[in-house]
Amino acid sequence: MLARRHRNSGRQNVGRRFASHLAWVRGHVCAVEGAGCGGKIEAAHVEGSGTGGMGMKADDVYTIPLCHDHHAERHRIGWRTFDKAHGLDALALAKSLARQSPSLQRAAMAAGYSVEGDEA
Repeated sequence: MLARRHRNSGRQNVGRRFASHLAWVRGHVCAVEGAGCGGKIEAAHVEGSGTGGMGMKADDVYTIPLCHDHHAERHRIGWRTFDKAHGLDALALAKSLARQSPSLQRAAMAAGYSVEGDEA
């Protein structure tokens, strides 16, 4: 019989996961507007933000809206190639969305941070 898998405490996700922000991001149009969009809008985590790691996704703060087809393409060809092919600066877009997100503004204010600056 196999041993039971160790369960993590979940503490590693505290302050990194924001379901309401993801829902808000999914309420936008695909970041790659135009031909080729297909499927529901998904919140795509942006690599290169410095918050992920091997086997870990980036913080929910660093997400952009992509349709299912573009999200799959981004995983298939890699984020650098995808961003270059579609003329995106995904990290800048994710930071801009984070500054506008009502749920992240509430979380920042509750934690005692200002939401007026341009850091995200």
